Amino acid sequence: MTIGIRTLAGPELAAALDALADLRIEVFAEWPYLYDGDAAYEREYLGEFAAEKGSVLVAAMDGDRIVGAATASPMTGQKPEFRRPFEALGYDTSNLFYFGESVLLPAYRGKGIGHAFFDRREAAARDYGATHATFCAVVRSEDDTRRPPGHRPLDPFWRARGYEKVEGLTTSFHWKEPGSAGEVAHTMQVWMAGL
Repeated sequence: MTIGIRTLAGPELAAALDALADLRIEVFAEWPYLYDGDAAYEREYLGEFAAEKGSVLVAAMDGDRIVGAATASPMTGQKPEFRRPFEALGYDTSNLFYFGESVLLPAYRGKGIGHAFFDRREAAARDYGATHATFCAVVRSEDDTRRPPGHRPLDPFWRARGYEKVEGLTTSFHWKEPGSAGEVAHTMQVWMAGL
């Protein structure tokens, strides 16, 4: 299996948004996100992402098919309610680059693609002039009965890349889970690393 890793921006990024929307819905349906995705929301969200100057999408390609993707964009382009917790702790958001999602189909995991995603996004962040990269991960209870047996959290991978949880810095995202009547609030732990 030969996988190509490509950084997409501008029109090429815009052309990949439908495939990315489908991929996000499929992968985020899994633990720990349990996202009951909505295609219309995905396209709107991703359209906003693509319109932000400095946004990049790193795609893992199996031939012409996108099998994985990771996004990143300047923190200054994020919504004010998302930037607010960072600013409240004194972070200059003009120095931060936000790593949105990193999604990869199960058959392609464990082959170094995650490292390629981080390498490309970190390079884009440095090119932009950011001093730090940051992302959020959903917080789930250790005793959540929906946790699959043998699930391995990504914390060791992220730490090996130089990222650490930022003490006291969380935010909240809302999304619908399977079986929920509407969107549910989810606590998101912020991780960060210097560039």
